[in-house]
Amino acid sequence: MAAEIVNPRSDSSPEAYGDSVDAFDPAFALHRGGKMAVQATVPIRDKDDLSLAYTPGVAKVCSAIAENPELVHDYTWKSQVVAVVTDGTAVLGLGDIGPEASLPVMEGKAILFKQFGGVDAVPIALATTDTDEIIETVVRLAPSFGGVNLEDISAPRCFEIERRLQEALDIPVFHDDQHGTAVVTLAALRNAAKLTGRTLGDLRAVISGAGAAGVAIAKFLLEAGLGDVAVADRKGIVSSDRTDLTDVKRELAELTNKAGLSGSLETALAGADVFIGVSGGTVPEPAVASMAPGAFVFAMANPNPEVHPDIAHKYASVVATGRSDYPNQINNVLAFPGIFAGALQVRASRITEGMKIAAANALADVVGDQLAADYVIPSPFDERVAPAVTAAVAAAARAEGVARR
Repeated sequence: MAAEIVNPRSDSSPEAYGDSVDAFDPAFALHRGGKMAVQATVPIRDKDDLSLAYTPGVAKVCSAIAENPELVHDYTWKSQVVAVVTDGTAVLGLGDIGPEASLPVMEGKAILFKQFGGVDAVPIALATTDTDEIIETVVRLAPSFGGVNLEDISAPRCFEIERRLQEALDIPVFHDDQHGTAVVTLAALRNAAKLTGRTLGDLRAVISGAGAAGVAIAKFLLEAGLGDVAVADRKGIVSSDRTDLTDVKRELAELTNKAGLSGSLETALAGADVFIGVSGGTVPEPAVASMAPGAFVFAMANPNPEVHPDIAHKYASVVATGRSDYPNQINNVLAFPGIFAGALQVRASRITEGMKIAAANALADVVGDQLAADYVIPSPFDERVAPAVTAAVAAAARAEGVARR
């Protein structure tokens, strides 16, 4: 007798898990059984279809790829699929919750890739936090994928993991917590400056948070031409006179803070043109009030921005958050689907700074003549976003010599 096939969506009741599951919460209802599945792109209706899709027909394709490995891009899904890799150590605002608990987020990331960029993605949650083991595992998995999206891996390990994987692999490796956030921030900041008749070079910014996002945003904005930026962590401004800095923060201190500021975040905000929050916590209202006239406040912590929008609007000309219920949402989904779609389209060997800047410029340009204080960045549901970012990234990859078709 054949074994009964049980649909996971209709298995044991949520009550079996006790108070941790609320049977009436729509989030649990939506996640029950997972949010994604594998779907065939070819039909298998009869024995002829079966013999083509599997043995013996598949052997011809395997032999051709063995003879010419580049054919793997044309005769498998490799060139259009991304591995979404995590170790579960820095998941959203939940922190180190482990690989199993990270899976709902990784599934979500995978369906965002498909929904917004047409890119297939596979969640991979690793049962290790060892840097060498993560790198070795991803390198061994790489033949199956066209790109690697690193996700929710804690700093400072995330910097080394990304760098070493980029050196080891000839496919794009991209830590979205760093670079996706930086791309969308640059796009919004460029439009905010344009709206107020300024350039990036006219602006002095302060970033709250020296983790993955804060470090990447600081470096990226300087690369794009920002006048100056100071970064603050829990102990104050990251400056060269501090003796407690990690290697990553020591390098950051050398690149940033031309003004030579020291002390607290509040000290740095006095007279600053831009606040960028990627740390959580609360910035006191007097510190916000001390910023330069016409300042920009990008308070991106979720669900509680570092500066509440009501307070920010009292002093700032442009306000952005990480939340969808306020205007100007700084959301990574505006960037990573199109960036990977463009890179995969031309089989790029890596994602360069130029490709990221091209993505930010394309994203900013989508706003066009509609530019306003409450519209410096488009909505993730604007259907123009992904095609614009994809095309810009593909063109930049060709221009920079990393495209292979």
